[in-house]
Amino acid sequence: MTILGVETSCDETSAAVIQGGKLLSNVVSAQLFHQEFGGVVPELASRAHQRLIVPVVEEALAKAGVERNDVDGIAAVYGPGLIGSLLVGLSFSKAMAMGLGLPFIGVNHMEAHIFSNLIEEPTPAFPFVNLTVSGGHTQLVLVKNFFDYELLGETIDDAAGEAFDKVAKMLGLGYPGGPNVDAKAKLGNPKAIQFPRPYLEGRPHHFSFSGIKTAVLYYLKREGLQGTLIQENRLSDICASFQSAVVEVLVHKLISAAGQHSVENIAIAGGVSANTELRSSAQRAAEQHGLNLFIPRFEFCTDNGAMVAMVGYEKFRAGKFSHFELTVQPNLSLVI
Repeated sequence: MTILGVETSCDETSAAVIQGGKLLSNVVSAQLFHQEFGGVVPELASRAHQRLIVPVVEEALAKAGVERNDVDGIAAVYGPGLIGSLLVGLSFSKAMAMGLGLPFIGVNHMEAHIFSNLIEEPTPAFPFVNLTVSGGHTQLVLVKNFFDYELLGETIDDAAGEAFDKVAKMLGLGYPGGPNVDAKAKLGNPKAIQFPRPYLEGRPHHFSFSGIKTAVLYYLKREGLQGTLIQENRLSDICASFQSAVVEVLVHKLISAAGQHSVENIAIAGGVSANTELRSSAQRAAEQHGLNLFIPRFEFCTDNGAMVAMVGYEKFRAGKFSHFELTVQPNLSLVI
């Protein structure tokens, strides 16, 4: 069975091929020009997807050594995400599937992130608790089996990745902010500044990061650092202290959820799962609590076609196909 997966939910145009459960290719074209605008510009993103979708898919097929007629099914993300970006990938994939007479499989972007931990061995055994952390989402999900999920909690305001990007902008570190903050934090003291840790008493599995972000803003105002060039050592301390606060909350809630639901396997996915402090802190906590931690390789952390193709592969095996009338859903929730 050969599945082509297409991902265009935001600013990465990606396509991948999975055959018999094994990944043969994963091509990602990132839209780096958004950096000059300090964030993703939706209209420009969708136009870039239009230019890139055909060559990216052709490259994915070529690298996999697969012809179009060898493909058995096509999977594409239909939400959540930017409506214009989603439309490009979904329209292309439905048209290609219809033209080749193949089954089409619509994929939930949040579900695909969970499946990023199922692309390569070792993979977590069911059930496991998955923490998805990205620029637009922060969710804790109990994954009971394929396509059987319980949403335990999510952010009530800013996503973790969004907080990283906004703090990076305050500090003049550019976009995307997450990797830049992570790099500076490695040189700083995480205990230099005591930023708040919002644990949300009474809502143990939900998240809130707007308070930490605002605390950084107030600190900069109080110290007279707004609009000025911050000394390198002080900048590193701010990044390390902010990152420490966010990571501490994320790891605490992940471990807590695992204990409450008596699971031995935990996983992290999404763009922020590439953060080095989150990885190391989660690994230490997992070892302390006797848990098995799974985090995908860096190339599968950000949006990619491989995770979409993996969902498509398992849905194909289960006979879960989509109608060609399926439309984009920018605010799609994880199906429970």
